[in-house]
Amino acid sequence: MAVLNDTTDTLSLLKTRRSTVAKEMVPPGPSAEQTQELLEIAARVPDHGKLAPWRFILFEGEGRSRFGAALAARFRELHPETGEDLVAFEAGRFERAPLVIGVVSKVTANIKIPEWEQQLSAGAVCQNLLIAATAMGFAAQWLTEWYAFDDQIAQVLGLDADERMAGFVYVASRDGELSERARPDLSTRISHWPAERA
Repeated sequence: MAVLNDTTDTLSLLKTRRSTVAKEMVPPGPSAEQTQELLEIAARVPDHGKLAPWRFILFEGEGRSRFGAALAARFRELHPETGEDLVAFEAGRFERAPLVIGVVSKVTANIKIPEWEQQLSAGAVCQNLLIAATAMGFAAQWLTEWYAFDDQIAQVLGLDADERMAGFVYVASRDGELSERARPDLSTRISHWPAERA
């Protein structure tokens, strides 16, 4: 397991980081100490107003299968015509990785800090988790998927009315090296202000 130790390594990580597909993850995951370190790093994000507009839900051990049972039951309710193979897939979603970190976005309305900024802070938490996990030598993927937006699953997760899931970050080990994927052409994503007139 390669651990980063200098600025060059950090820049290299940022230039080459990519997600590992959850279904390709393997044990082991982070230790309790590594998990705590991941969460401490995740919390070091821009946070206008010092609101900490996010929190964590950890899925480990038996908790993954218990949550999977709730996913399977809800999926069957939403899709009564579906086959048992798909229901079983939903039941096993969180068992693809030994650790899944749910990042909850908690927005405080009607204050001077824009709600959008509060939501972006939760997104930055997810990104920090990806970078930190990769720097520790783990595989990681940030997913939402259907259950992040389902009202009944929100109740199962214990979300308050002002909370929603920013995502679920899967953390595990990986078997083999990752291949690079196509990246956007930055020349089509960069402009200068004011725009030059023809």
